[in-house]
Amino acid sequence: MIVLSGIRAVKILTWSSSPFDLTAALVHHTQLTPVTLRCMRCVSDLDTDGGSAKPSEIQPSAWHAHPSIRKVVIFLWVVVAACAGWAALVMYIWHKYAYQDGMLSDHALTIQTWSFLHNESSNSIGYHMPGFAWILLYVNMAAIQGPLTLGLHCSELIANVIRDERQWRCATGRNGLRTATNPLKMIFTHPICLVLFVAKPFLHWMFGLSLVIDATSTDGKTTLPVAVFMYTGQIWNLCIALFIFSCFFTFVALRRPRGPQPAAYGHLQTLANLVDEWSPVMWWGHKEDGIPYCHAGTSDYPLPDVKMDCIYAGSGAGSLVPVS
Repeated sequence: MIVLSGIRAVKILTWSSSPFDLTAALVHHTQLTPVTLRCMRCVSDLDTDGGSAKPSEIQPSAWHAHPSIRKVVIFLWVVVAACAGWAALVMYIWHKYAYQDGMLSDHALTIQTWSFLHNESSNSIGYHMPGFAWILLYVNMAAIQGPLTLGLHCSELIANVIRDERQWRCATGRNGLRTATNPLKMIFTHPICLVLFVAKPFLHWMFGLSLVIDATSTDGKTTLPVAVFMYTGQIWNLCIALFIFSCFFTFVALRRPRGPQPAAYGHLQTLANLVDEWSPVMWWGHKEDGIPYCHAGTSDYPLPDVKMDCIYAGSGAGSLVPVS
């Protein structure tokens, strides 16, 4: 009821998840105002005073453009370090208390006992929890699995901004930028989104192999203490997989797009500054010559490439002469 009441009370400008549709709707309803003289300014230039600029052959990476991207990448590596520390702690406990506790396996972690799936020869430690204290078990699982879930969820931010930037850079291609797109098609045709789509369940499955809960129940009630087992080899497998995952997203976040088209990464204000003509299919490029500044923008027909030796500021920056 609260959600329905909120929908009725708030005017929904667009249901589209595309940053281009949202920016166009906000500009149309005067809730977002384009800033003049910033037709060659990318998202990382928001903190500057703006003004004229020459085209750059290479654009800033998502790491430099979005502070949130840096936080996500750093958090992913914190999760990797925490997973490695978890595995090291399990190994330390096993070596210190080996053969002294029935909850510790009899097999050390070696190349021979290391496997992807745990078995009778797998190295592990375990501990008991009271069968009635399910809330403690949930808290225990949340404390261990929570950072993994949060890291994978936040990785969507990297995938989304890279996907939006890839779509924006279609404006300099032969077919132009189509603002109306199928969200499912965008997910299943973008490599980074596919990687994340596969990695999420796979990494959670690997976590399930690392931490196993064993309980016995009678008549629907747990009669014995709940046993929690941690398998060393499988924890290291999870750590290696997270390391590869973090390397991939770090590379993606640090990769710098090439070409003079200013990077936006889905930032609404930047898109509003760069797009001066909205249409279902748009091209970006050189629009007008001027003294002392030229103008770059969008149009519903293909535009020539910007001139790398010219200074661009916008259509209102000086006395402009149409391109002949």
